[in-house]
Amino acid sequence: MSLRDQLSTSLKEAMKAKDAIRLMTLRLINAAIKDRDIDARSGGNELGVSDGDLLIILSKMVKQRQESARAYEEGGRLELAEKELLEITVIEEFLPRQLTADETEKAIAFAITECGANSIRDMGKVMGILKEKYTGQLDFGKVGGAVKSQLS
Repeated sequence: MSLRDQLSTSLKEAMKAKDAIRLMTLRLINAAIKDRDIDARSGGNELGVSDGDLLIILSKMVKQRQESARAYEEGGRLELAEKELLEITVIEEFLPRQLTADETEKAIAFAITECGANSIRDMGKVMGILKEKYTGQLDFGKVGGAVKSQLS
């Protein structure tokens, strides 16, 4: 079952169960996907975005909500922070499992050997391989530092 089909099925189930938070979050996901589909179609891609692009969209949505929750907590708006955290749990259901620290190190080492990287100048190649194979499974903001340390 494709990611789009999973989202559609989950949306229908949330409607039937009258789960307001889940329903609202799934509608936000669908809206973000439709926006990207429109952008892709105007760029000449009639099929819209791929499942890989959907994972990127979902990852960005999680990061946005994490930042919002942090800001709400700092501002003393705990009820809004809690809402953001609930949305994160719904979105993460559709993302692949995050790699552990050990798995991340192995993935980085594999990418380095695969592209023959031996200096910091090759960091772009390594990150490209990681993004191609592990989209949605790695936090690339954190991975960048680990790649740098292994290449230097």
